[in-house]
Amino acid sequence: MNSCLEAEHSPIFVNGPIIVGAGPSGLSVAACLSNRGVPSVILERTDCLASLWQKRTYDRLKLHLPKHFCELPLMKFPKNFPRYPSKQQFISYIESYAARFNIKPVFNQTVEKAGFDVVSCLWKVKTQDAVYTSKWLVVATGENAEPVVPDIPGLKNFTGPVVHTSAYKSGSEFANRKVLVVGCGNSGMEVCLDLCRYNALPHMVVRNPLHVLPRDFFGLSSFGIAMTLLKWFPLKLVDNFLLLLANSYLGNTDRLGLRRPKTGPIELKNATGKTPVLDVGAISLIQSGQIRVRHAVKELTKKGAKFVDGQEMEFESIILATGYKSNVPDWLKENSFFTKEGMPKTPFPNGWKGENGLYTVGFTKRGLLGTAFDAVKIAENITDQWMKSNGPLSASNICSSCIIHFHFNKS
Repeated sequence: MNSCLEAEHSPIFVNGPIIVGAGPSGLSVAACLSNRGVPSVILERTDCLASLWQKRTYDRLKLHLPKHFCELPLMKFPKNFPRYPSKQQFISYIESYAARFNIKPVFNQTVEKAGFDVVSCLWKVKTQDAVYTSKWLVVATGENAEPVVPDIPGLKNFTGPVVHTSAYKSGSEFANRKVLVVGCGNSGMEVCLDLCRYNALPHMVVRNPLHVLPRDFFGLSSFGIAMTLLKWFPLKLVDNFLLLLANSYLGNTDRLGLRRPKTGPIELKNATGKTPVLDVGAISLIQSGQIRVRHAVKELTKKGAKFVDGQEMEFESIILATGYKSNVPDWLKENSFFTKEGMPKTPFPNGWKGENGLYTVGFTKRGLLGTAFDAVKIAENITDQWMKSNGPLSASNICSSCIIHFHFNKS
């Protein structure tokens, strides 16, 4: 870190870890630490908790997995919540979670640069307003920090609206339009489903093989069935069973233009992080022709698209369901732990801890289950170190002055 940071701001020493990001990952670590009597400070670039959920998700979004697989550490969902809580229900759960553990992030603090200072042996984290220092830094910005906008030839030439799913709210904005949806993951499928509710005609671009499973089999969640079977049977056998059920329930998706990968859904998820699509109705609309499947886009034109199979069509709007990426390389000055894509080099379950007090949470490619796993590990590890320096201290006795100390250079 450059010494000019100290010249601009009086460093703020945090007597506990600095956590970057107030999403489910950052809140989980803070809650686990609080439960053990260890203070922390969360720096959040926006003005709210779980900003991805509050600001960058579509209205009809629900959890894709049953709620008991999505619980944050130390707090269950309310019993009256449905199996698949809605977006607003999940946000209310997050807000209740923060209130229960008295987590109060410092909002509107964009981390511009963070690095480890070998002289002081402290992490220095610079925002637009201050420099924070601590023995520990927890990177909790996650896999979904920034939208991915693909470099499609001719994208700038298209004269209609082009919207990433991070800005998409409802199909009502596209009523009765012919829409090209680029991307066929869970978001792409659900956006197509939502568009159909408003009499739009979505054409979904499918470039690569993908697994589609029913979200539920006869009232039981696909994910729950898989997790139960994996306790007793080999992974490949479970994959084969899931595919057998999927084919009997959905039919042969290859005929719909949705080719399945040769690797099974769980094995592929573990190896690459690529999540199977959990169908909530899109497949039936593809079968009926309300959702059209298209091959990869060769290039976009002023009024539409040319596809690799030679077809050319006009569209009124384009929606990019092309996912998100990590933004860690933009601000963390550390090259040994993260890849150039901003993901831990060490795979799950050992990617939560780096060197010199660096930790990471929310990068497991295993959703909220992976987040909960990492958060508990991180809290245990930091608590052991913190107690050696500070001694036992109950969370109820921690006041705000214990958390942050202003550090002034004697010079």
